[in-house]
Amino acid sequence: MRKIVAGKLHGIHVTEANLDYHGSITLDPDHCEQAGILPMEFVEIWNKNSGARISTYVILGERGSRCCILNGAAARTCQPGDQVIICNSVYVDQAELTALKPRVLTFDKDNRIVDRLTYSLERDAGGGYTFSILDEARTSLPVPALVGRS
Repeated sequence: MRKIVAGKLHGIHVTEANLDYHGSITLDPDHCEQAGILPMEFVEIWNKNSGARISTYVILGERGSRCCILNGAAARTCQPGDQVIICNSVYVDQAELTALKPRVLTFDKDNRIVDRLTYSLERDAGGGYTFSILDEARTSLPVPALVGRS
């Protein structure tokens, strides 16, 4: 079994840090549903501003609020305005890797969705893997590569 990205909220902004709540991250149900993130599911959170990396579980906030609230101990790792990446994962058998199509949302500064992307992994003729990032129209987008390689 392999641990694989299942969904991601990329570049969402922290709206509040609530140290006195008893734990977790509060997210807008609209964002969670579109990315395939479930309530009570454990997620990894990576702070793009500080580099902090934590794990906690999701609780649902008010629908349509565009909230991203770090609670309890997690509130020590992020400040309002910080950009974070929130990622859930699943364990899949290697034979099922190509069936998984992780959904990735990107955000503007007001936590409005900018892009709805899909990650796609396929087998090539030689038995290796090819990776694609697809937009909503299923158009393949450029994948970052090492600069200066020849």
